[in-house]
Amino acid sequence: MTKFSQHSGMSRTQIFNKRPQRAAIGRWLLVLMTAALPAPGIAQSVHPITGRRIAPVMGAGGADWLDREEREGEEQPQKAIAQLHLKPGMYVADVGAGTGYYSIRIAQSIVPGGLVYANDIQQEMLDRLAKNAAAQHVTNIVPVLGTESDPRLPAGKIDLIILVDVYHEFSMPERMLDRLRNSLKPNGELVLLEYRQEDPSIPIRPEHKMTVAEIKAEVIPQGYRFEKLVEVLPRQHMVFFLKPQS
Repeated sequence: MTKFSQHSGMSRTQIFNKRPQRAAIGRWLLVLMTAALPAPGIAQSVHPITGRRIAPVMGAGGADWLDREEREGEEQPQKAIAQLHLKPGMYVADVGAGTGYYSIRIAQSIVPGGLVYANDIQQEMLDRLAKNAAAQHVTNIVPVLGTESDPRLPAGKIDLIILVDVYHEFSMPERMLDRLRNSLKPNGELVLLEYRQEDPSIPIRPEHKMTVAEIKAEVIPQGYRFEKLVEVLPRQHMVFFLKPQS
């Protein structure tokens, strides 16, 4: 189709005079498209890459569920921790630590010299974590009160970051992944545990589950390299990523 085939009743000058109008329309479309993207620092309800619905954060009122006796059999945390290959002296961040269910177990695995930064965005959770740690005489945990956009971890000091059933609740996932990457040492690991969305028999609400494809599609673009997938747990994926050296 030629440029003039649809405009036989219009002069060449009339057709060319429409170009400024088209340019203006194009500029408005660009503005509208940009406005539709999530602005930095704005909480999101849907992930912009995968379209995944972002789950609400569990409040401190649900803390008892994190410490339920059945969790040992349902999730087998010691089996998960064994896959982390922890060593004395490591610096580990447990982001979304809640009541310290994993933080305490990890802290016990990295003595002497190791330290756990137990991060949460709810002070009530950190208060309960501190009580649980004191009850078990664990002293190498540093509680860190973060925000939805910043975990407030020390830059470049962390050997391993673990997110246990928490990444799917990040309301600003891209910004959080950026901040987490900055806190890792070169070749530091980021490990996500997420309930398997692929398995409908797992009795967890769909927005609190993820597929491996979703995890990779959301994490890799934020400057991480996929390392491995470990499927040894009854209900959860373990997905490992690395921070590249450069």
